[in-house]
Amino acid sequence: MTAEIIYTGDLGTSATHLRSGNTINTDAPIDNQGRGEAFSPTDLVAAALGTCILTIMGISARNHNIDMIGAQASVNKIMASNPRRIARLEVRITMPVNDYSEKERKILEAAAHHCPVANSLHPDLEEVIEFVW
Repeated sequence: MTAEIIYTGDLGTSATHLRSGNTINTDAPIDNQGRGEAFSPTDLVAAALGTCILTIMGISARNHNIDMIGAQASVNKIMASNPRRIARLEVRITMPVNDYSEKERKILEAAAHHCPVANSLHPDLEEVIEFVW
């Protein structure tokens, strides 16, 4: 088992990662009857994509002795209606100042496009990844 989730009322939940005991609280977004006081479930999907991309890039960087400590991902989520769903996720990967070779850039960019979260998303969901070197 991965997580245990409790409905805490008022459209909120508390999810506990069973191995570590870490918790994440969620709230419905303001545009869907919530208070927007925590990540919404769809925000978690967006964050999962960004963290997955950086993690997979990190694995590749470690395997190729590339320093990418300090890399950042910013994710913008665009919702659609009928049905309500995530229509587009825009991810901007900002790499720390470093003299990356063309080969290193290609290695890291290729890794970013092979993240398991992205591979799990519906093909109709538009995913845009931008790299800032």
